[in-house]
Amino acid sequence: MVSGRRGEQVVSLKGGETAYRMLVEAMSEGAATLSRNGAVLYCNRRFAELMSKPQEKIIGIAVQSLVAKTERDRFEGLLAEAQKAVSKGEFNLRCKDGSLVPVYLSLSRFPGYKGHALGMVITDLSEQKRKLAAEIEQAEATRRLLLERMLSAQEEERRRIARELHDEAGQLLTSLLVGLRTLEHARDLADVKTQGHRLREIAAQTIDEVGRLARGLHPTVLDDHGLGVALRRYVSEFVKTHNITVDLKLNELDVSNLPSTVQIGLYRIVQEALTNVARHSGAKAVRIKCTRLATALEIVIADDGCGFDAKAVAVSSRRLGIQSMRERAAMLGGTVRFATPQSGTKILVRVPLAKPDLQPLVEPRSS
Repeated sequence: MVSGRRGEQVVSLKGGETAYRMLVEAMSEGAATLSRNGAVLYCNRRFAELMSKPQEKIIGIAVQSLVAKTERDRFEGLLAEAQKAVSKGEFNLRCKDGSLVPVYLSLSRFPGYKGHALGMVITDLSEQKRKLAAEIEQAEATRRLLLERMLSAQEEERRRIARELHDEAGQLLTSLLVGLRTLEHARDLADVKTQGHRLREIAAQTIDEVGRLARGLHPTVLDDHGLGVALRRYVSEFVKTHNITVDLKLNELDVSNLPSTVQIGLYRIVQEALTNVARHSGAKAVRIKCTRLATALEIVIADDGCGFDAKAVAVSSRRLGIQSMRERAAMLGGTVRFATPQSGTKILVRVPLAKPDLQPLVEPRSS
């Protein structure tokens, strides 16, 4: 049924009507035929399901009455636009129970009827918007988890610094204070000189300890001289502090043109790996090898300690150090992999380089 200059007319599809109806009724999307003013002349079963109404109850209804009130003016514009060309837009249709269904409408005029009849296809967006909401919720949960881990890591770092300040720098300063008091009771100048020499040593040791803590928070050498020098200095201090042998091979590593964020990220990954070695592995020796390839920078860290269950740790949220390494590598577009051979632990860090046309600084191994 279409409305035209000659009034309402019944339009038949002749022999194809049955096949056409079967096709439209089988559609997973809603479909309807509208008059030029928006009245429903026909709708398929899917459209009726979306509206929670029988098909016969929808015939003759103006679609404007199904559209949310705040969107009716926009729908009128869509109808007018459909007289000339295909028009599309997102709307909310009101169901029988008053609930709103988000849909995507596509309107086009039927050729041959001078715009007196319009075809409308209705796509239900409810599932997509639940899926989007779930993705947003998952992203928010991930953000909260990362925030909790960051705060936990910060608290752990503060506890470590407080411990070291108390145990190392605090004790040294206490020794310095006690030594200064003993000067008041020195018997002669020779005792004063001896005590003064010892106090200078304590003061120098205190300065070194405070400097070590400061470098642990942020090594200025990383800003001034780059990743290679910073790693050498950190490894040197690590060996002295933990009495663990470290074989560091940089292979003529040139990182002068790498962004500072990449250098800091890699430095922190190595720092975290060595911290884990000192705390958990019981290792006596560590090997670190840095290799710059054409398209990536690789760092291998291997120790001879007790190792760990890599699969169990992969799904654990309690090993913040390992999670921190993964997250830092991910922020650089890279990866961290853990392997536990017959003895010890092997960590492979791979970070892509920003410029893939750079030449490798080491020759590939021959097969």
